[in-house]
Amino acid sequence: MLTAPANILSLLYRGTLASCNYACGYCPFAKKQDSRTALARDAREVARFTGWVTEQNRPISVLFTPWGEALVRRHYRTAMQTLATLPHVRQVALQTNLSGPLHWLEGLPGLEKIGLWCTYHPGQTTLARFLERCARLDAMGVRYSVGMVAMPEHYDAIRALRAALPAQTYLWLNAYDRRGPAYYSTEDLAWLDAIDPWFALNRRPVPSRGKPCLAGELSLSVDGDGELARCHFVPERLGNLYTDQLEDMLQERSCPRFKCDCYIGYAQRKDLPFQPVFGTGVLARIAPQQ
Repeated sequence: MLTAPANILSLLYRGTLASCNYACGYCPFAKKQDSRTALARDAREVARFTGWVTEQNRPISVLFTPWGEALVRRHYRTAMQTLATLPHVRQVALQTNLSGPLHWLEGLPGLEKIGLWCTYHPGQTTLARFLERCARLDAMGVRYSVGMVAMPEHYDAIRALRAALPAQTYLWLNAYDRRGPAYYSTEDLAWLDAIDPWFALNRRPVPSRGKPCLAGELSLSVDGDGELARCHFVPERLGNLYTDQLEDMLQERSCPRFKCDCYIGYAQRKDLPFQPVFGTGVLARIAPQQ
């Protein structure tokens, strides 16, 4: 049975933020503008969460998984800077379209802990601009992965992105959610699987129900109020991060869902290879050689 690296507690944080500076038609996330009041609330939530992590002494990794784009907001950049300096924090990861400022990463203490899960969105930015930002990350020594939604209209961009990125940079592919049974041809699949060896598990997830999972045992989903669930996809409340004892909640659990088709979820399954393959980079889909 596979286990998480070094028994690190993973906290998957998703607060109030819902606004994004992109407007991708295929994106399942919320598309709206946050008010100043909502942004101020989100900043308070992130600061409270950061403060809680600061006070802990057990090994912790954090993944920020906002509904919107976080790195254009200063309070997320500040939180990542703070968390990266803490000796008990092993990784600070965040999902991003990579459009926000990058200067805050230069010379950052604990930079080796930062992990960016970067998505390229054709039509929202140019390939040249996106690659320039990836090159800046490489120059600063920031670890990151890059990915796209595998739609036929994106195939040329996928080819160009793979050709331009360093060979060691993992290019992950997400299957298009609203696809029909014949969406991908046999030839498409052979090519896509050669680019991302884990694409098959994303487009055709193996059944989850009853399978052993670290969610609820060594991984928890946290919202802005500190409410805890085992993962983003099982909403059952376990308790509150700020008022309840974690040890009273953490226990070995099996998955109640028929299937899990999102990496955030299935990366925690004990019967799949993602924990040992990605190690401490598992939250940001970063392989150890990066």
